[in-house]
Amino acid sequence: MPNDRSAPADTSRTPTAPDAVAPAVPADTSRTPTAPDAVAPAVPADTSRTPTASDAVAPAVPVVPGAPTPAAVTPAPVHPPGVAAVPEAVAPAAPRGYRAVFAVAEFRAVFAAHLFSLLGVVVSELALTVLVYDLTGSPLLSALTFALGLLPYLIGGTLFAGVADRYPARRVLVVCDLLCAACVAVMLVPATPVAGLLALRCLVAAIAPVFTGTRMAALTDILGEGDLYVLGRSLLRIVSQSAMLIGFGAGGVLLTVLSPRGAITVTAVTFLASAALLRFGTRARPARSGDGGGTLLKESLAGARLILGDRRVRALMLLFWVPPMFVVAPEALAAPYADAIGVPSAALGLLLCSMAVGHIGAELFVGSALSPRNRSRIVLPVAAVGLLPLVVYAVRPGLPLAVAALALAGAGAAYVIGLDQWFVDAVPEELRGRAMTLLTAGLMTVQGLGMALAGLAAEFFPVHQVVAGSGILGTVCTLLLVAEVRATAPGRMSDTEGRDRADRHVTSG
Repeated sequence: MPNDRSAPADTSRTPTAPDAVAPAVPADTSRTPTAPDAVAPAVPADTSRTPTASDAVAPAVPVVPGAPTPAAVTPAPVHPPGVAAVPEAVAPAAPRGYRAVFAVAEFRAVFAAHLFSLLGVVVSELALTVLVYDLTGSPLLSALTFALGLLPYLIGGTLFAGVADRYPARRVLVVCDLLCAACVAVMLVPATPVAGLLALRCLVAAIAPVFTGTRMAALTDILGEGDLYVLGRSLLRIVSQSAMLIGFGAGGVLLTVLSPRGAITVTAVTFLASAALLRFGTRARPARSGDGGGTLLKESLAGARLILGDRRVRALMLLFWVPPMFVVAPEALAAPYADAIGVPSAALGLLLCSMAVGHIGAELFVGSALSPRNRSRIVLPVAAVGLLPLVVYAVRPGLPLAVAALALAGAGAAYVIGLDQWFVDAVPEELRGRAMTLLTAGLMTVQGLGMALAGLAAEFFPVHQVVAGSGILGTVCTLLLVAEVRATAPGRMSDTEGRDRADRHVTSG
C-alpha cells in the first residue's frame, strides 16, 4: 500500500538532534506559520528511501499568506541521517487485455463452464452420429444427426428468447445445462429408439441458443459493457473455434476406447460440471425485465419484433450474419474440392481447419494488440474485404494456395470484436437477453443455410466456381450492409428516426 506522505510515519519517539535542526516543512500552506510552528521539530513523513544530497540542502520554502505554494518548488520530505534505506513499494500494474478479463473470478467460472459444455456438445454430436449409423446403417440418418444440430436453433432462439430476460440469468443457465444433461441421460437408455435419439438431439439444439444468448447478456453484468465485455466475448469465440479442432479429435480418441454410449456418458458429466460451475461460481442477479404479464411465446415474439424493427440493431445483426453465411461454402465443399484437385484424404483436414486457425490467430492479435478505438475503426473495412480471399478459388488453386486463402478468410472474422461493442451499445438493456439469443439463433441458422445452398449450387457448377462465387456474392452483400451500418451510425440518423428508436426502447419494457 503506498505511503501517506501527509501524515507522520512515527509519532511515538523523542525528537533527536538531527530532527531538531531539520528545516520545518509546513503541512498546511493555507495559514501563516506561528512561533510554535517555526520551532516544532520536523517529523519525517516518509522514511522509505535514502536521503539524497538534494534532500539535505533543500531550504525551507517560506509561506506567504494568501499566496499559493508552487508545486515545482515544494521541498521533498527530509530524512534523518543514519536511517536505513528502504526501497519504495511499487504498486503492481493492473492487468490489461485478456489478462484483465481472467482477473474477474466470475468470468473464470463462466469460461470453464463454457469449455465443459462446448466439449460436451461436440463429443455428443460425433458419438451420436456414430450411434445412429450403428443402429440403422443409414448414411442419410447419420448425416441428419449433424443437420439437426443447426435447424432447431431458429425455433428455440425465436420462440424461447423471452426466457433470457424474464428469469434470472444464473437460474436460466443452470437449468439449461441440467436439461441438456437429462436429454443425454435418456440417450443412454438402450431402449430409446432412433426417432427418440433424433428428437432429443433437436431438443438440445433448441436449448442451445437460449443458453448462449443468456450467457452473452450475463457477461455485461459480470464484465461491464466496455472493453472487458468485448475481450470476454472474444475469448469465448476463440474457445468455440478451438473446440472444432480439439473436440472432434478428443471425440475420436474416446470412441477408440469407449462405445458410442460410453462417450455420450462423458458428455452428460460435462453438462453437470458446467451447471455446478455456473451455480457456485457466479452471483445471483435479478431478471432484466421480469414477467410482463403475457405468455412466454408472446413476449419472445414481441421482443423479436422490437429488435428487428430497430434499423440500427437490424443492420448490425445482419453484419454478424451475412459474411458467415457465405464463408462456410469452402468448408461445406471441402471433401469434393479435395477430390477435384487430387489431394490425399489427409489433406482434407488441412482444408477444414485452416479457416479456424486463421480466425483464432487474428482474434488473438486484434484483442491483445489493438486498442478499443482501433478495433472499432477496422470493423467496416475488414468486414468489406473479408470474403475476397475466396475469389482465389476461381483459378482452382492447389492445396497450399487454398489453405492460405482459407486462413485469410478466417482472419477476416476479426471484425466481430469491434462489432460486439457496437451491438451491446445499440441494444437497450431490457432487451439484451432476447437480442443475444436471436443473434445466436440467426447465426447458426444462416450458416446451415449457407452450407445447404453451397451444396445445391455444386450440383450444377464446379466446386471451385461455387466457392469463388460465394466470395464475390458475399462481398457485394456485405458492402451493402456496410453502407447501411454507416447510415445508421449514431449522429447520422435523422431526428425522426432517433425519436422513433427512443420510443421503441421506452415501450419495450
